[in-house]
Amino acid sequence: MKWYEIRIKTTSQLVDVVCDILYDVGVGGVVIEDPKDLIINIKEEKSWDYFDIDSLNIDYEGAVVKAYLPQGEDLLNKIELIKENIHNLSIQNRDNKPSQVTTNEVFEEDWANSWKQYYKPKKIGEKIVIKPSWEDYIPNADEKVVELDPGMAFGTGTHETTTMCTRMLEKYVKSDSILYDIGCGSGILSIVAAKLGARKVIGVDIDEVAYRVSKSNVKINSVEDIVQIKHGNLMDVVDEKADIIVANIIADVIKTLSKDITKFMKPDSKFIASGIILDKVDEVVEELNKNGLEVISIEKLGEWAAIVSEMGDRDE
Repeated sequence: MKWYEIRIKTTSQLVDVVCDILYDVGVGGVVIEDPKDLIINIKEEKSWDYFDIDSLNIDYEGAVVKAYLPQGEDLLNKIELIKENIHNLSIQNRDNKPSQVTTNEVFEEDWANSWKQYYKPKKIGEKIVIKPSWEDYIPNADEKVVELDPGMAFGTGTHETTTMCTRMLEKYVKSDSILYDIGCGSGILSIVAAKLGARKVIGVDIDEVAYRVSKSNVKINSVEDIVQIKHGNLMDVVDEKADIIVANIIADVIKTLSKDITKFMKPDSKFIASGIILDKVDEVVEELNKNGLEVISIEKLGEWAAIVSEMGDRDE
């Protein structure tokens, strides 16, 4: 199938308006290449976390907005409408450089692989390196490689929340650790724990896609002897206590989890919670304290936080 890439050279100030023009003609998503603020803005569920900005061939002082349209009877009309609207935008913003529109024919099989150039091995902790399968990488003696490909359901595992969880796992995982990964998603944190030497890991997710993707990634990384992936709710699928519980979800779910999580913790167990936006940190801390958990550290990276807690002293 043929697709047409619509490439618009513009300024950083006009990016949002250009995106609206593209969305108005029915594109499913846009790619914004701006050295000042690299953004991938996809309205469909097809986004990844990490781009190597050095690999982008940006030949324009400003921003480049790209979108893709399939070949069809109305294709030429859509392209002409885009050009007309961009021309009008340039007239209205004479103080800026005029925006320019170019088109390029792209075959689906080429497009399906072209994005791979942007994804490179990335170290997200002191030891853990995330590597796409198509990239060669020779690890240093102390590095552990997790192979994880971008896909429709999950990212490359390099989001700030995953990075913070990984760093906490590097700190707390021991050779005899039993670990639960709640809302395991792609299974990355379960795999990381296994690579760090945990004795037993159980990843749990209520989403069927996450369950299947996690099992596949566990197999790809050859840690099936350590990691079990279970479909369902933590409260229903496990019945023992863990040394470490990690949940990289969202603040509201973590607040709910805190009500029952101590049932699965030993007195010295650690609960690593991430996926918490900075505005929600105080709320989560309050809920953890209310339910018998003592916060021992709060890490922040970008707009996100990770909170580590353990069971506090409570009067029986």
